Amino acid sequence: MLVPVSLCIGTLIIICITHWVYRWRNPRCNGKLPPGSMGFPFIGETHRFFTPTTSSDIPPFMKERMERYIWNMVLSLVGPESLKQKLLPHIVHGVKRNLLLWGNQDTVDLKEAVSKMIFELTARKLISYEYDPTKPSENLRECFAAFNEGLISFPLDIPGTAYHKCLQCSDLKSGSITRLTRRGRKHAMKILKAMLQERRKIPKSCPEDFFDHVLDELKNEGTKLTEAIGLDLMFLLLFASLKTTSISTTFANKLLTENPAVLEELTEEKHDAIIRSRKNEDAQLTWKEYKSTKFTIKVINESVRLANIVPGVFRKALKDVHIKGYTIPAGWAVMLCIPSVHLNPSEYKDPLEFNPHRWDGVELNGGTKDFMAFGAGQRFCVGTDFAKLQMAVFLHFLVTKYKWKTIKGGDITRIPGVTFPNGFHIKISEKNT
Repeated sequence: MLVPVSLCIGTLIIICITHWVYRWRNPRCNGKLPPGSMGFPFIGETHRFFTPTTSSDIPPFMKERMERYIWNMVLSLVGPESLKQKLLPHIVHGVKRNLLLWGNQDTVDLKEAVSKMIFELTARKLISYEYDPTKPSENLRECFAAFNEGLISFPLDIPGTAYHKCLQCSDLKSGSITRLTRRGRKHAMKILKAMLQERRKIPKSCPEDFFDHVLDELKNEGTKLTEAIGLDLMFLLLFASLKTTSISTTFANKLLTENPAVLEELTEEKHDAIIRSRKNEDAQLTWKEYKSTKFTIKVINESVRLANIVPGVFRKALKDVHIKGYTIPAGWAVMLCIPSVHLNPSEYKDPLEFNPHRWDGVELNGGTKDFMAFGAGQRFCVGTDFAKLQMAVFLHFLVTKYKWKTIKGGDITRIPGVTFPNGFHIKISEKNT
């Protein structure tokens, strides 16, 4: 009699444990949980999370999950390995070609020239885009320029206003076919969609750019990616290259022009740490050399801190927020003023001074509450390292191979983002001439 009772009790215990483990691995949720594993009961996957690694790369625990669950398309294009193996040579070639071209001109508007260079570098690598002058209506850069012009403007959706051009499209001269140029987000998205559809007709066995990754992801069963989301991501990546990286690079050049001591120190770092240490002075810039330019990164950090390309970010209160005796009602939008963070005198001594050495001993692996030039936390920009690499390569070749002088312009205006209303016209020439 004891055997059947023990058997029943044992069976009941097994059933209870099995049910408990099942409930642990499949928790209740009113919606759909994100993909992943709950791991072992109580300890989850903590033991794997704390597994030590001697590599400075992304920890294996995170890398494995990024490959399995996260939309890794952007990181696959602008992540560390891609920057090192593919993008560095591409950026070097583009920068050298453009500087050589500018050096043969009497004057160049650095604001426009850098904007064009960086947009072309980014668009060519991310979506294999090449501007065809015979098809002016497909000039992506002009579309993004119009979008940028009306991005922060009075929201008056009337034909002719910057806001309307930003949302829709307009013709520069009605009836003039040769100068017909459509502007704005709507037309940019139309061009990008047409490119994506064209890529569908010519599938590639190995993904080479963003469109290839989007098409591969769309084929996966259960993917959360849609064509619309993929196009939005592409739009944001291209816009970021035009708006933030190009303006930051131009602003950095302006600051160096106005601070010859910093320029001299930057040139000395480039010359001593890189050129003189080479067996061949004309050798290609390597990843190791780029990573050794610590002062260059300080110059970049200080430039973007002062530039404050993004004047503010918006957040929506999901519930009543009580702060310092005040209440922000649920549903209200609040704006974080990034310049007030970057120019805070309690955090930065003489905050308006261009002083790259304020970053001595500071290691930035992401954004902080006192430095949000590239975002922070979960909103940290995935293209940060890509932007810094472009700026660093440009500064490297500019200060080692060329000299320049201001011809006119260079004044800035904030409305509220930083702009160069009269451009920044300079004369560039090789140092040996």
